[in-house]
Amino acid sequence: MQRLHQLLAAIPAPDLSLAQAAQERLDNLTKPRGALGRLEELARELCVMKGGLELTQPKAAVTVFAADHGVTSAGVSLYPREVTAQMVFNFLNGGAGINVLARQAGAAVKVVDVGVDFDFADLPGLVQAKVMPGTANMLEGPAMTREQALEAILAGATVAMGLMDQGMDLLIPGDMGIGNTTASAALTAVFCGLAPALVTGRGTGLDDAGLAAKVAVLEKILTRRHPDPADPLGVLAAVGGLEIAAICGYCLAAAGRRVPVILDGFISTSGALVAARLAPTAAHYFIVGHSSQEQGHRAQCQALGKRPLLDLDLRLGEGTGAALALHLVRSAVAIYNEMATFASAGVTGEPEQR
Repeated sequence: MQRLHQLLAAIPAPDLSLAQAAQERLDNLTKPRGALGRLEELARELCVMKGGLELTQPKAAVTVFAADHGVTSAGVSLYPREVTAQMVFNFLNGGAGINVLARQAGAAVKVVDVGVDFDFADLPGLVQAKVMPGTANMLEGPAMTREQALEAILAGATVAMGLMDQGMDLLIPGDMGIGNTTASAALTAVFCGLAPALVTGRGTGLDDAGLAAKVAVLEKILTRRHPDPADPLGVLAAVGGLEIAAICGYCLAAAGRRVPVILDGFISTSGALVAARLAPTAAHYFIVGHSSQEQGHRAQCQALGKRPLLDLDLRLGEGTGAALALHLVRSAVAIYNEMATFASAGVTGEPEQR
């Protein structure tokens, strides 16, 4: 627990006055005030996150955390459990959606096995950090012990610290794990105080009957586990996932070094939600890249006080929506740094309001 306490204590409180100072700079650029909308908002937020008024183009990394879920034995997913391991190979071979979109966005991709039910050889690009080969079935008992949840959190933090030590200054958590929308729905229901039916989606493509069965499974899980939202680590251990725990640690470590995190969809935002329950200040360092089709994602964003940048009906995960949003972050930095001021361009500025 000492390492977790160190992670939490390292997160600095943001200087919110920097937002106003950044806006004053933006208002001096050759455009009407506020004309670049969310890009200006992003630039302000980045200044607050970084703790200063100087922005540089980020060196971005995507980390896909992979793990299996025991709850798949309850029939909550359209795809079989072995797809998790198969997709890890796909990531390593560069053929997944996140590989393509990360390449386009200029971000490196790293894959972390934090709990896949498969023994991988030492492979280039794969980080071996397996806590156990998947969680237990939450219908029958807790998904994992508190110690295992903590180990996964610290594994994610270690990966983030390694990337930041290499000079990465913007991190994107991705995910892979058949059954992980069920764990995410359980976490969201607990932390947002909502019924499972309001936060449960179709995942990999369940039909109406499959969705109803998934909701019923979640209702049983929450009744049997009865997690206490005042105990975030306990909730994570009871109904979470290993990759979600690792994402939590990854987000906490980034926040501790003032490194922005672009969240993807339902799964990565679940990890961020746990992080924010452990350390509310951490949420200041999060950007939600897009609005997921998974219905529980909206509740997560509201709980974090965040408005997604994009709305493209995505529900793939892996970090794909966040990789797309990285282009907007780069654009926000570019306009902040490269647009001319009224004075330098010899353009008449906005007249003073009377």
